[in-house]
Amino acid sequence: MNEALRIVVVAPDLAVADPDDEHAVEQAERSRALRIGLLENNFNLVATLPADVFLSERIAQLQPDLIIVDAESEARDALEHVVMATRDERRPIVMFTNDEDTSHVKDAVAAGVSAYIVAGLAPQRIRPILDVAMARFQHEQALRAELADAKTELRDRKTIDRAKGLLMQRQGLTEQAAYEKLRKTAMDKGLKLVDVAQRMLDVMDLLG
Repeated sequence: MNEALRIVVVAPDLAVADPDDEHAVEQAERSRALRIGLLENNFNLVATLPADVFLSERIAQLQPDLIIVDAESEARDALEHVVMATRDERRPIVMFTNDEDTSHVKDAVAAGVSAYIVAGLAPQRIRPILDVAMARFQHEQALRAELADAKTELRDRKTIDRAKGLLMQRQGLTEQAAYEKLRKTAMDKGLKLVDVAQRMLDVMDLLG
């Protein structure tokens, strides 16, 4: 479905300072397996980045379609960096972790994480997980757009109603006549009805 999907992985460095640190070795192997799984599933892994103060700039430069956060004990900090980096331009975020402490899953989802996967790195699971995450993100974006349109429509309607009310009050027009006057002015000037209404309100405010 998403062979051309451009993916950035946010993860710790694979280099392990202490080879006797079993946890660090295990985390590095898990992270390596994730990256290999992405490549095996024909995803376009454009970069692997650390969760640091430069993350926003790097993501802005790379313009990925999807961001994967691969973290364990530092999951909350890594996620905060990613959320900050995508607040101006939302992107689907998928989190892979072996940390079984799910106390912050609710906060992660509220922050925009499309999928939160615990111990789910089997290669055959990666594609369906990312496909579902993309579909969920697109659905949520469509709902946000619908909500924004509804809010704009309501605001515009209130503006037009206020302008009609002023015309009715000051010129003794009926509601229909006031609306027709606004509509004719908008057509004559090549403007939106709400823009004419707002300009009229601004002038009335200036004149008192």
